[in-house]
Amino acid sequence: MSAIRLLVLGAVRQHGRAHGYQVRNDLEFWGAHEWSSAKPGSIYHALKQMAKQELLVAHEVAPSTAGGPPRTEYEITEQGTAEFFALLRASLTSYDQSVDVLSAGIGFIVDLERSEAVALLRERIAAIEGWRASVTDDYTPPEGPASLGHIGEIMNMWVHSADAGAEWTRGLIARIEAGAYTFAGEGEPFVGVLTQGHENPCATGVPGPGDAV
Repeated sequence: MSAIRLLVLGAVRQHGRAHGYQVRNDLEFWGAHEWSSAKPGSIYHALKQMAKQELLVAHEVAPSTAGGPPRTEYEITEQGTAEFFALLRASLTSYDQSVDVLSAGIGFIVDLERSEAVALLRERIAAIEGWRASVTDDYTPPEGPASLGHIGEIMNMWVHSADAGAEWTRGLIARIEAGAYTFAGEGEPFVGVLTQGHENPCATGVPGPGDAV
């Protein structure tokens, strides 16, 4: 699973309708260009591809009064919304997702109802614990990982990563159950996008291939 589809669909959905530069600006505001593949080229490519797949619909709008070419604005479709939520749920439950996929999922977790978010995170813990057990039961020698020399450190790293991931997830569940954050259906959500004209302190300032579209 790639984080870029979830990030782009989620960014468009938050705006309702957005052009490529707005999507890029939001994701840079999140720092996604540092922790994921959400670079300008991949963002614009994803927008065009998902429009072809009917997950987004592209609207060509008139150029600004200052001149320049028309922009293309994107709006998420019903099919795109279903895809967004499927990707979101998978990002939160699968133990083997890369950190950028999990990060993207956490970024949109409040789009779910609180009870569902907790249930999905509990699924994640169960998957992590199952994977940890497979490491200790199937790959670690009875005499311990040290018997494999430095190769045993691979098993140690896997187990440590599993324990850390489960501990962090339990902490997140505890914070959510204690009332942290505003989830779907609970009121005005936290605004995680930049308003029009607001300067982005995290922008790279590097022109992208689709900034004019």
